[in-house]
Amino acid sequence: MTARGVGLCLAAVALLAAGFRYGYPDLALLGAAAGAAVVAAVVFAFWRPRLGVTRVADPDRVGRGEPAAVTLTVSNTSRVRAATLIATDRCGSTTVDVPLLRLRPGHDTVAAYPVPTHRRGLVPIGPLHVTRRDPLGLITLARGYGETTIVRVHPRIHPLRAVPAGLTRSLDGRADKVPHGTVAFDTLREYVPGDELRRVHWRSSAKMGELMVREQLDTAEPTIVVLLDDRAAAHRGDSFEDACEAAASIVAAAVREDLPVSLHLVTAATSGPHLDVLTEAEPGDGDLDGTLRRLRAQKLGDTLIFLTGPGGRNDLGAVSGLRGAYPVALAGVLGDRDSSPTAPTDRLLVIEAADGAEFAAAWDGVRGW
Repeated sequence: MTARGVGLCLAAVALLAAGFRYGYPDLALLGAAAGAAVVAAVVFAFWRPRLGVTRVADPDRVGRGEPAAVTLTVSNTSRVRAATLIATDRCGSTTVDVPLLRLRPGHDTVAAYPVPTHRRGLVPIGPLHVTRRDPLGLITLARGYGETTIVRVHPRIHPLRAVPAGLTRSLDGRADKVPHGTVAFDTLREYVPGDELRRVHWRSSAKMGELMVREQLDTAEPTIVVLLDDRAAAHRGDSFEDACEAAASIVAAAVREDLPVSLHLVTAATSGPHLDVLTEAEPGDGDLDGTLRRLRAQKLGDTLIFLTGPGGRNDLGAVSGLRGAYPVALAGVLGDRDSSPTAPTDRLLVIEAADGAEFAAAWDGVRGW
């Protein structure tokens, strides 16, 4: 109820009380008229228009700074009444006016507007808020229509030309850097229709009584493990955004080269597509030592890439201790390239960059993967 509505209600009560108490019918009549106006306003405002709302985001996943738009369709599903309403649609932290002027029964109106993609993260779109206000301005009532659509703004991806060279492993435990393409026996499995007969291991098949097929893998193919330091204490300014851009660039390069890659955060477990994980990542509190112990025990790959901010310099020594489990280890310090590391990094390649673009340029210049 607006201030005008509250004033009219109080006036109605006062006029009715004075009219009946002191025998002034004119005052009572005015009080009754004021009360009737308030009742009529309540009935008018509480009438719920029948609207159908559909919203399409194109695309619903977009890189930071790239264009995206939302198309909103509002339909008047009522059979008898036209709708003239004040409507606004939420688009991230802003609102967009949606004109609904004399929307006839069975008709619809379409509105399109851009999605702000200048920051990484989730951009909620909707619901549509429809405001009903009586002609006298006594009551204002807002209702939501339609569901919320989420647009994911991924970190900006900088093209990387270089990728790790990979390692080949022999039975004596030796690991050497070699070109891609070294194929070695891995395990045996049961035959399934479609397998090549030349891969059948006949001696094992005779022993098992069923066809067994050799499973091979490319031992020279690098397995990349990206560890993003998402601790709030490790970052200053926009260094976390720059670290997310670096992680997204590495993941995109690995996918382009068809290399296995896994993404890990310090403060939380990860699940889902890597770029979606980076989109939703926010700085928090986490245990880096515990994460490093887990990575050392699991040995998830042969190439470890640790991405942090200026506040993570003191932890580079602890990360370099993973070289026993990961023959290739690299650290990226984003957001500050002028200071010197405060921890020993003899066993760790270190890239210092002011932002994601500078990191990509330095990455392509790394030698001795």
